[in-house]
Amino acid sequence: MFPGMDPSSPNARMPVAFLPHGGGPWPFVDLGFPKHELEDMAAYLRSVAQLPKTPPRALLVISAHWEAPVPTVMTSPAPPLLYDYDGFPPEAYRVRWPAPGSPALAARVRDLLTAAGMQSAEDARRGYDHGTFVPLSLLYPGAEVPTVQLSLVAGLDPGVHLALGRALRPLRDEGVLILGSGMTFHDLRTFFDPRAHGISATFDAWLQSAVTAEPASRDAHLEDWEKAPAARRAHPREEHLLPLHVVAGAAGGDRGVVSWRGTNLGHRLSGFHFG
Repeated sequence: MFPGMDPSSPNARMPVAFLPHGGGPWPFVDLGFPKHELEDMAAYLRSVAQLPKTPPRALLVISAHWEAPVPTVMTSPAPPLLYDYDGFPPEAYRVRWPAPGSPALAARVRDLLTAAGMQSAEDARRGYDHGTFVPLSLLYPGAEVPTVQLSLVAGLDPGVHLALGRALRPLRDEGVLILGSGMTFHDLRTFFDPRAHGISATFDAWLQSAVTAEPASRDAHLEDWEKAPAARRAHPREEHLLPLHVVAGAAGGDRGVVSWRGTNLGHRLSGFHFG
């Protein structure tokens, strides 16, 4: 159990959610993207904070922007920001989101992974990358909720990431809100090409159907996601999709809900939650 939690107190089960984090530091600088698209995404991200019935005790974020040989948690009590983007105006590197870390949650994550027969590691110097601080600066602008990042696993095996989420499922009953941060379309080679809009729409339609299916079917579809129409054109590399697999694994028997349908430079994107 997450240290400090009173086992006798009732706790509402936390939902889990997959969020699109957008392109680079988009809320903080003018990237020339259509304003109505950014406003729509920002409004959605702010709304995610209202999903839990009770305020979360902590956040566990799986970001597309961190991969490690084994699942790795950050353990700093005061993580810095990792400005893992290049070529933006100076204000993109002055962003602040000083949320505290949670060594106790990091230790609980490792205990759960060990119990599930999974190796893990920790990183005391890792900071929040933009897959975390960009969307969470909109969800929790006060940076008041302790937050821990968990890496993806090198090799990007979808079954491994579903299993990773299943191992983390008990955290939902311990006041921890699990968030996956990625994108449902992520091909940077065609991101500025309107001719690719059909690719994102085709894959997103399949993904919405897969995620909202009954849980056993959902997980089977996600494990075989490469067979989906336009799959490898939407995701030449799947690191931005796999946070969804972790979230789906943690969802257990909860059915998926399409909580947002939007666009980014005309490419179709979705957000999902469970529970």
